[in-house]
Amino acid sequence: MHPVLGQIKYHWRTFLFGLCVGLIAVPLILLLNQHPTNTPIALLPPLPTPTQISLRIHLIGAVKNPGIYQLPPNAIVQDAIDAAGGLTAQADSSQLNLAGLLNDGQQLAIPNRPPTLLPTSTVGPGTPTPEPPTPTPSALTKSQSANSQQPAGPTQVINLNTATQVELESLPRIGPGIAQRIIDYRTLHGPFTSPEQIKNVKGIGEATFNAIKDFITVK
Repeated sequence: MHPVLGQIKYHWRTFLFGLCVGLIAVPLILLLNQHPTNTPIALLPPLPTPTQISLRIHLIGAVKNPGIYQLPPNAIVQDAIDAAGGLTAQADSSQLNLAGLLNDGQQLAIPNRPPTLLPTSTVGPGTPTPEPPTPTPSALTKSQSANSQQPAGPTQVINLNTATQVELESLPRIGPGIAQRIIDYRTLHGPFTSPEQIKNVKGIGEATFNAIKDFITVK
């Protein structure tokens, strides 16, 4: 065979072999790269949104409508006061943090202002102290008659946890100021558990307690 014809025949076989390999490789590559079309797509449900629990607050003391109120989460002290109709005229909010956050089941006590004491007259140095007038016989008679009509104490035993201002003032050595402090104390700290606990009220010492102990109870 002529050398030129042999070389042409060799190159022609190489071309045919490469062409066959290409025709086989192309469908195989397309088959391997084909994505499945019948695979179902699973849709996941959305994550549940956490529910916020409302607050239940027990409001007592110097508010217009004490009671239990349901408030939204993150409520503050001012929100509870507004829900109760606001403060009374005797309320003392100076010691309260009106922006403080509330907790579920919390009891919030609003105190009353302490009673205003009347100013006492002062006597300057060198000022002569006036002598009290000498009572006349008629004045002595009226004073003795009034003292004889004053009762030594209340006619019945008083419950410290339910007594009114007037009932507390009927106790020996208890005036309007101390009576109000007794009411404020039980409002802030809850009911008295024993008669001796009244000594925790400012202004009630051992002598005052001994004078009233036979007229008080906590039942």
